[in-house]
Amino acid sequence: MAITQRGEIEAIIGGEARVLCLTLGALAELEARLQAGDLVGLAERFSSGRVSARDLTAILGAGLRGGGNAVSDDDLARLSIEGGLKGAAEIAARLLRATFGEAA
Repeated sequence: MAITQRGEIEAIIGGEARVLCLTLGALAELEARLQAGDLVGLAERFSSGRVSARDLTAILGAGLRGGGNAVSDDDLARLSIEGGLKGAAEIAARLLRATFGEAA
């Protein structure tokens, strides 16, 4: 079960309810993977509302690993996500809001 005070959310991915959380380590992973430079750059990148499929995979993958799920980005790419592409975008948006606040 997700603990919202810790920035955790829950989503159905691969047919299972999974906890996602952008921990400090997960955020560092995203900075490096997306070449954002720092947390401000990461927040600015996502606040524009324009997100690529690569961004969604990186966000959800880092969030899953931060939530304690041993799922690689390659594994994630093969899993079904409730709601399809739209559902993936909504999960990423919820995760970013849980991490950065409503401005994300």
